[in-house]
Amino acid sequence: MAAQFGRRLRRGATTTAVAAAAVAALSASQAPGSPLTAAEGGDQPTAGSTPSGSGDTGASGDSPYFTDLPPLHTPDKPGTSVDLPATGSAESGIPASVLAAYKKAQGTLASTDAACRLPWQLLAAIGKVESGQARGGRVDAQGTTLSPILGPALNGQGFALIKDTDNGAYDGDREHDRAVGPMQFIPSTWETWGQDGNGDGRKDPNNIYDAALAAGRYLCAGSRDLSVAADLDRAVLSYNHSDEYLRTVRSWFTYYNRGTHEVPDGTGVLPTSPSTGNGPGGGHPSTSPSPSTSPSPKPHDPEKPKPPAKPSPGPSKPGGIGKPTSPKPTPAPTPSETLAGVQNAGTGPLTATAGDAFAERIRVRARNSVGGPLAKVSVTFTVVGDTDAAFAGGKTSVTLATGTDGTVTAPVLEAGEKTGQFTVRAAATGTALAPVTYSATVTARQADAIVRTGTDVPAAAPGETFADLVFAATYKGAAADRVAVTATMITDDEKPVENDKGPYCTDDDGNPVRSLVLTTDADGRLVLPKIYADGPAGTYKLRLTTEGGATVVVELTVKERSASAAS
Repeated sequence: MAAQFGRRLRRGATTTAVAAAAVAALSASQAPGSPLTAAEGGDQPTAGSTPSGSGDTGASGDSPYFTDLPPLHTPDKPGTSVDLPATGSAESGIPASVLAAYKKAQGTLASTDAACRLPWQLLAAIGKVESGQARGGRVDAQGTTLSPILGPALNGQGFALIKDTDNGAYDGDREHDRAVGPMQFIPSTWETWGQDGNGDGRKDPNNIYDAALAAGRYLCAGSRDLSVAADLDRAVLSYNHSDEYLRTVRSWFTYYNRGTHEVPDGTGVLPTSPSTGNGPGGGHPSTSPSPSTSPSPKPHDPEKPKPPAKPSPGPSKPGGIGKPTSPKPTPAPTPSETLAGVQNAGTGPLTATAGDAFAERIRVRARNSVGGPLAKVSVTFTVVGDTDAAFAGGKTSVTLATGTDGTVTAPVLEAGEKTGQFTVRAAATGTALAPVTYSATVTARQADAIVRTGTDVPAAAPGETFADLVFAATYKGAAADRVAVTATMITDDEKPVENDKGPYCTDDDGNPVRSLVLTTDADGRLVLPKIYADGPAGTYKLRLTTEGGATVVVELTVKERSASAAS
């Protein structure tokens, strides 16, 4: 974290009990929608992520974080989960660019990893705890922080020991790594998970759009469904392996789910929580402003000891000591827990023009043996056939998990340049159950209009070439890029056919040709190759026909051969 914020709590800080008590009070007053529980095992390992309690680090290197808690009242009336107008509790205000970045990341993940069900409020909660929403929204128009946000050196003195992995490229420290940016990624994790969230061609951990999208993908790693409480807890703990961190993030997540409002950049509320500074690595550089002294928390009543367990009502039966007990057999899964298969969940026709994304998304439903929905079933979507179509990111196979309603939606399917049909299969991963098969079609790019851009009358004498002929093709008023166009010299008949006389182009070997297929450029523009005048003087017709049926006919005039040329 940057020095301007003062000090922050570290893992194992002595104010844990106070924070936990406040969270409990918050939970009681706000009735959170999901239980605040520690994560259990079973997650797939992810980059930078290890089980809680290990000596390894999460996305932030388990660096310090702010422990401020939300007010013990909701920003809106109970039972709502909406954005508020630009008024209300100061703590519920999120700077405009920061809020936009969180929502943009949620939208991107909804398209590429719909089964994760990432809520932007979770990103907001982590952003609040990690950097106070990018220092209250001190970012420029592109979303980059006005100055770097850096955590303390991870030198093993009160924090994890992480030696330099980036030669100081991200954090300016060539001895030890530091957490960087508004979402506090350590350099090695950013190298794996960094994203370009604002489309500027760079992956910058100090840019809130890049950092928010990277955090979203990190939280969605594996087959997590963040609408499931246990998966959400696992995701948060993968970010920072601390139960207090989980409780603090959970409290803000609950608070933001009750309502937020947008505030101007640079006006967000800054955190004020102090640090206990356990050890020489605690706190922040001495260049930071000294934080105001906070009153010591009042001591709380110690936990009452539990009464001793009641003794057994009678002596053990003779021979009972040391007698082995038979293990209880593992209960057979109930019909509601048994996967019976996957089925189509309302997917419509799959058709797209070459180079475009399919408007329809493939959606399947996992069902149990009594026909009900089955959650957390791994489903693999695979593109099959002679095609260059792929899911977003260029992947031809993607594995996702069904949500609580038993459904899962594949990422956006993108058509390549190859036209024709191909197949997408959706199958329950690792089973012999029949897959769902979808037929998809890629059609050629089309133009519904084509016009010549020049106004002069093309004319040339035999042996000369005509001036360049330029055309523009459009589809529904927009430039029709990379559309096939057939140019043919035609006869004057009622039903024209290819003319074997008159002007011509040449092939690669220099032979005359009077019909050829061309392609418009990215702007829908088409420049014909050189056309040579030939044949008796007169008017000849050149017809251009696009894929999609648009047609234009241009008259070419072959002039009389001049007397000097004839001699």
